[in-house]
Amino acid sequence: MGTPEPRRPRNRTVTAVVAASAAVVVACGVTGFLVLRDDGGEGNAKTDAKPAATGSASPDGTDRSAAEGGTGPLVPGWNTVVNAKRGITFDVPAAWARQSASWVSYVAEDDDPEEKPLVAMMAPAVLKEKWCTSDDDKNGTAEDTPLASTGTTGEKGSKSAAEAAEDTAKNWVYGAYTQPDRTRLTVGKAEPYRTKTGVEGSLVTVTSSGTPKKGKCDTDGKAVTFAFKNAEGGFVSWTYFGAHGVPDEVSDTTIRQILSTVRLFKKGDGQD
Repeated sequence: MGTPEPRRPRNRTVTAVVAASAAVVVACGVTGFLVLRDDGGEGNAKTDAKPAATGSASPDGTDRSAAEGGTGPLVPGWNTVVNAKRGITFDVPAAWARQSASWVSYVAEDDDPEEKPLVAMMAPAVLKEKWCTSDDDKNGTAEDTPLASTGTTGEKGSKSAAEAAEDTAKNWVYGAYTQPDRTRLTVGKAEPYRTKTGVEGSLVTVTSSGTPKKGKCDTDGKAVTFAFKNAEGGFVSWTYFGAHGVPDEVSDTTIRQILSTVRLFKKGDGQD
């Protein structure tokens, strides 16, 4: 196979399918193999520069309801998303496309040839996967940019929920929307938050403003991260991130409603 195509000026979210110890990056116009090591955080993945085979790993589209003692959606008509590895369950509206439990999305520095993730999330759900399509580098390959995504992350090394929430939210907005410029980030103060099922932690919102529009799909970004301890006592987080300041931006009401469903994973969550 030939040399991988150059990346876009600002790296969009990369999506990978995890199989055993290696995975093939198959979406968003980025090629490469992703190797994940089970060291406590999705952001500790590494990539190699070899071009990837293409493939498909679309959501199954099924209604995952309660089974084996697990919980069904807390909001009628919504679907359940799980990250059993990190011990987290939450729900999303039916319009959000759930990826499989083995999918990982991440962002990396544009100039990093190894594509080492700044931050990553497992088992994401994506809204409007082809919200914007462009070929900014004029290489003949169009790339899709989703409107928004939500998923969960291990927070190994964090000293507090507030620290984990702030760092993760900042990295999503920087990595997906503003890099190489961190000065355009507005970081909200960490606030205590309690979900419907009593999970307590810290919530941080980060937005960007005035990001130069270098390509058709470039926008400002927003991330909302809720960090807390799972049943094993380790810090984990749930994050929403998406385009900010656009007409069809996801409302704060919807983000908060999704957030309110975050709960500790129980066996059977998300199963048919």
